Amino acid sequence: MIRAVGRLTLWALRGLGANALVLARTLFYLPRLDGGELRRALVLFGFRSLPLTLGAAALIGATVVLQIGVYATRLYAGWAAGFSLLWEFGPLLLGLVMGARIGARNAAELALLNVNGQLEGLRGISLDPFRILVAPRVVASLLSVLGLASVTFLVAIIWQAVAAYLTLGLPVRIFFGAFADLLFWGDLAAGIIKSAAYGLAIAVVSTTAGLKAAGGAAGVGRAAAAAVVSGCAAIFFLDLALTPWLAKVLVR
Repeated sequence: MIRAVGRLTLWALRGLGANALVLARTLFYLPRLDGGELRRALVLFGFRSLPLTLGAAALIGATVVLQIGVYATRLYAGWAAGFSLLWEFGPLLLGLVMGARIGARNAAELALLNVNGQLEGLRGISLDPFRILVAPRVVASLLSVLGLASVTFLVAIIWQAVAAYLTLGLPVRIFFGAFADLLFWGDLAAGIIKSAAYGLAIAVVSTTAGLKAAGGAAGVGRAAAAAVVSGCAAIFFLDLALTPWLAKVLVR
């Protein structure tokens, strides 16, 4: 039993150390990021994820209204739907979707470069692969999730109003009236802060998984799977930690 606990503790500490090292090296290289790789990663992780994000936003918005309609009165449906979207459902579900979309792809690409020896080849010609390839991807993942979160909130709120009208018979004017009167800037800030935290977690965890990959094609698959599982676990942990803290800081 003690050995099992010790092995689990060592495994957790190694994982935390590896992720902390990726984050620290990314911060170190922020002033010297490779611009071309950053732009390419933004297109790959951000722009190409937009169709999936729009579909998820519409689904999230409609689902939240249907759930809220069971419990909330017509007067407070707009507030309850907006509050739950910004504080919980929007950032959490977007994080999980992007953890699978961005995290798996980032981990797989870095793992492929790693197992094929291309990262080592860059070191061999005195080029730092972290500055050229890795750090720009971490920054692009974070910026992409933040940008996609803004789109998600806007589209989801619009679909909430549509779903409320079609399913609850709630006029759009009343929906947005309750939304505007009872929500305040702190609710939006909570959603943005959570989205940023989830985006950073996805970036760091998937990058770490890709850089640790070994064993050929099988290692690439394991890295992608590990990135998704670890990313989702990190998102749930951050949600548990951030929600009570943000409630104390932001709720009036």
